[in-house]
Amino acid sequence: QVQIVESGGGGVQPGGSLRLTCTASGIDFSQYHMAWYRPTPEKPRDLVALVTNEGIATVVPSVKGRFTISRDNANNRLYLQMNNLKPEDTAKYSCNAYKSGPGGLLSYWGQGTQVTVSS
Repeated sequence: QVQIVESGGGGVQPGGSLRLTCTASGIDFSQYHMAWYRPTPEKPRDLVALVTNEGIATVVPSVKGRFTISRDNANNRLYLQMNNLKPEDTAKYSCNAYKSGPGGLLSYWGQGTQVTVSS
């Protein structure tokens, strides 16, 4: 059974930091690309950052220089270090594990963890 569980969310003041963790089980974690998403008014799930199974990391321009994505294959964990948080970063952040398989795309989602940035 595949489980994707996010943690680390919470409330923080503008300028503060949080580190989100995504723990995966039931999959060969090292073979999966991993990503963080958050909703926007335009999209129910908008990409924030991703790291490939080879460790190539990308973040979207709106968080570049503030957010860092990383993975720990030994412990099946994905991280999102968020610094200099802004009110517009307030969202429920979801973790996604995906890869191409014989039958098509394999994609698993967690339930999300809420981040609230407010003074």
